Order: sequence, then structure tokens, then C-alpha cells
Amino acid sequence: MSKPDELLIDVAALVESGQSNQMSLTVVTGGAVITGRLAPEAVWRQRVSDVLTDSARLGEFSAVFGTPVRKDGPPSHLHFHVARILQGTVGIPETGGMYRVAIDDVSAWTMGDFSYSDH
Repeated sequence: MSKPDELLIDVAALVESGQSNQMSLTVVTGGAVITGRLAPEAVWRQRVSDVLTDSARLGEFSAVFGTPVRKDGPPSHLHFHVARILQGTVGIPETGGMYRVAIDDVSAWTMGDFSYSDH
């Protein structure tokens, strides 16, 4: 987006201020559709740090995500957890992942998340 969507920034700011991880959102960015729940950046960083800490090969990167969040101005990114990139009738990864998306790169969005059913 050339000009960030103020409504989307407001949604992200509410997630940040409330420390809630229950807001479901679906975005289109760079041609990909990402669907899942938003988390406050500090919570998202801690979860990524925990996963990296438990990794034998990537543990050294956990400290990068454990650094405090800088709060200067409105949110610039959306932090998804339990999220999937939708590809055809499949969500990748099936169990959900952690994604950080720049608000400036979102070309479309809707409240809620998408899932597929064979029924």
C-alpha cells in the first residue's frame, strides 16, 4: 500500500494496547494470503525466542527476539501466531506458524480467519 490503512493501524494498536491474542485477521500481502490471529509484538517476540531457544542449531538467534520492543509511534507491523499461508485448499503450515507482516505491504484484509473443510 502506498498509504497505510488507518483502520488496520487502529486494529493493530488495539491488539498492542490490550495485550490480546484473540483478534483473527486475514491479509493479502505480496500475492500471499495469510490468515490467523494477531498477537502483541512483545508476546510474538517471546514465543519466537522460546522456539529458537529450544533449537540446537538456532538457539543463538533467540536473544535477537528477546530484546525489548521499541514503542515510538503507531504499529508498523502485524504479528500473527497460529497463522497459515493459504495455498489452494491447504494452509501452510497446517499447525500454524508465526508471521510478521509490514502494514505498508498489506493490499487487502478482512476480519476473521479462513479455514477449509471437506464437508
